[in-house]
Amino acid sequence: MPDEKKNVKEITAMDKDFARWYTDIVKKAGLMEYSSVRGCMIIEPYGYAIWENIQKILDKKFKETGHVNVMMPMFIPESLLQKEKNHIEGFAPEVAWVTHGGEEELQERLCVRPTSETLFCDYYSKVIHSWRDLPKLYNQWCSVVRWEKTTRPFLRSCEFLWQEGHTVHENKVEAEQETQKMLDVYANFFKEHLSIPTLRGRKTEKEKFAGAEYTLTIEAMMHDGRALQSGTSHFFGDKFAKAFDIKYQNRENKSAYPFQTSWGMTTRVIGAIIMVHGDDNGLVLPPDIAPLQIVIIPINSKNVAVQNTVNTVYEKLRKNYRVKVDNSEQSPGWKFAEYEMKGVPLRIEIGPRDVENRKCVVVRRDTGEKITNELDNIDSNISVHIDKIKKDMYNKALMRMETMTYEAKNFDDLKETSKKPGFIKTMWCGSTKCEEKVKEETGLTSRCIPLDIYKNIDEHCAICGKKAQAIVYWGKSY
Repeated sequence: MPDEKKNVKEITAMDKDFARWYTDIVKKAGLMEYSSVRGCMIIEPYGYAIWENIQKILDKKFKETGHVNVMMPMFIPESLLQKEKNHIEGFAPEVAWVTHGGEEELQERLCVRPTSETLFCDYYSKVIHSWRDLPKLYNQWCSVVRWEKTTRPFLRSCEFLWQEGHTVHENKVEAEQETQKMLDVYANFFKEHLSIPTLRGRKTEKEKFAGAEYTLTIEAMMHDGRALQSGTSHFFGDKFAKAFDIKYQNRENKSAYPFQTSWGMTTRVIGAIIMVHGDDNGLVLPPDIAPLQIVIIPINSKNVAVQNTVNTVYEKLRKNYRVKVDNSEQSPGWKFAEYEMKGVPLRIEIGPRDVENRKCVVVRRDTGEKITNELDNIDSNISVHIDKIKKDMYNKALMRMETMTYEAKNFDDLKETSKKPGFIKTMWCGSTKCEEKVKEETGLTSRCIPLDIYKNIDEHCAICGKKAQAIVYWGKSY
């Protein structure tokens, strides 16, 4: 089997070269292929199936909270993009421009959307007139373009898939409730469906979304200790409404500006799944988003009794799970390695002796554990295995994050601790100058000010020694 495994797939050990390991995974598991357009990737069927499952779960959650889907144009006139000054300044370096239609030069350049706030605002200014028109709870699934200088599959590319929610509310309280609620949707999705723990927090002024009053974020820790910003929710206040002249008649019959939010999650989530759960044998996929949840491998598929049993088990399981029978001519060892690489959560092995004993072997991808199961109650046992996989994967990731999270009380301590992979939490005075000093001397960036209440580490800022305003988590990020 070791030789068969080697012949099927070879990947670099993650502890030897994590970046190379990651690239090996995305390529050899069939998630993506490089395209002829610099910085853009082709998401292959297996990778896209993961995204479809993510999309299906999130879309249901959005609709359960009252949101509906819309679709905006992919082009934004330059004059429209410039209406909110801070917003355009934040995106200007990454904007791709269309200057010609056919051979004719356009009178006004068109931006290929890096995000859609301006398009939604222009639309809202036309359709919102009264408090009865509010709230507007919209989301769209689309691709956006940001002209990145350095790219990496799923984590950072010039074009990527995402969802972007855009909502409008009568007042500040409702808008802030929406901002928090959608962050919680993301955090719960990561925990319940991806088995990934996250920090929930508020971005600093320096790191917030361009044009927002504030940004909330969930931050996940990858296997190598780096942080990945995994979902964000922005409170805009009435700044965009004023810039785009979005007014409505309120309940007192007076003209007022509404309050807005936006929130988004991208295909970089796939990168998070790889880097949190993967191992040296390939992907380890959470069951809820795995394209294939169970693979059944006959040991001697030409044996009629084996094949009949395999077909019976398949018919039982396919009603509730994404399941496949591999009857190919490849050896069992080859198949084991193949489906390990693809991260299939459960493998069922059925051979002649299993048929005689009315049993089968179930193998967990996350731990490699082999479990003997009665064939007659395989369907009920599978649900137990899947629930346990989800919990165990989450607890393993949580333990790693907690073990790799440190405290620092002063700058020397912070600099020394920054040599270790992981998160570092310190007290902070709120100064951007201190934030920039940390980045310059350690390579760390602020990840978030936690929303959860913690006991203060100290009374003083770890960087400058002045009175502290908040706890901040620092980390090196993707």
